Amino acid sequence: MDRLSALMSRFSLSVRHCAVVQANLVIVGDAQPDYLIYGASGQMALLEADRHAVLLSARVSWGGSQNPLLAALPPEIRQDLINDPEMRAVVDLLLVEQAAARCGSASVLNRLGEVLLVRLMRRQIEQGQMQVGLLGGLADPRLSRAIVAMHHRPGQDWRVDLLAQEAGLSVSRFAELFRQAMGVTPLAYLRKWRLTLARQDIERGDRVQRVANRYCYGSPEALSRAISQEYGQTPTQIRKAAAAEDQAVPAF
Repeated sequence: MDRLSALMSRFSLSVRHCAVVQANLVIVGDAQPDYLIYGASGQMALLEADRHAVLLSARVSWGGSQNPLLAALPPEIRQDLINDPEMRAVVDLLLVEQAAARCGSASVLNRLGEVLLVRLMRRQIEQGQMQVGLLGGLADPRLSRAIVAMHHRPGQDWRVDLLAQEAGLSVSRFAELFRQAMGVTPLAYLRKWRLTLARQDIERGDRVQRVANRYCYGSPEALSRAISQEYGQTPTQIRKAAAAEDQAVPAF
């Protein structure tokens, strides 16, 4: 599996059209789209609106605050569109769909927005923009093999030597490069990833025993302790909070 698919399949990325003041993704240009800006808040869009036309504004959701990609992204990304024909083609389709406002346009805009964000992530990896963090690790072809293996098979009984084999490196060299690129040890990253997935499963209503078995925890009690230490809530509290949030969403 490739560097992004195993990770992104675990989260529901969505891109929805919104007002500029609520946006964290904008397409900017005087007449034609010149560049894209993605940021953690809408403030950057407001600043750009003073100087250029905002041709499209949207709100990107990464499927929850626990998505490792969200933490890996820089505060702001600017992507030139004039010299990037592939991304420009996607943006042109977005603008056409937005202007036409035809039946099903919201769904089409969301799908095209997902394509745009995936291409933006690829650019970050290919250009080596991130020095430390997940995107920095994925940019290294050796480390990425081990990271993707963890993302794709989180329930495997991984050890550092097995991850080093995935990367094609000695244990000492792998551990050194991983910490330099990711800012944490391999097993610390694996633990965080497993807990992220365990929380998702518990929010969906899975039994703690089953989740513990799924992610190599020796007992439900061991998983419960780890979740409480990581999130400050017990599995029961997490499940109840998720259920209450679902009930609060109005039905259409």
